[in-house]
Amino acid sequence: MKTIDSIALGLLIVGGLNWLLVGLFNFDLVATIFGGQTAILSKIIYIVVGICALYALKFFPLIMNTVKREG
Repeated sequence: MKTIDSIALGLLIVGGLNWLLVGLFNFDLVATIFGGQTAILSKIIYIVVGICALYALKFFPLIMNTVKREG
């Protein structure tokens, strides 16, 4: 499971950086690399990053348990 967690985190970081570029410079790196926002490969990347975000929701209970034990 640790490998999947690392992949999900890496893709979420890439997605977050892409949104940072969109917000600051109106530049979509994924769209630029993969042929535009409507290109099938870009859509696949967006979907995979979104799935990783949903998968990462499982980390909230782990974080909350850690905070409760430390606090």
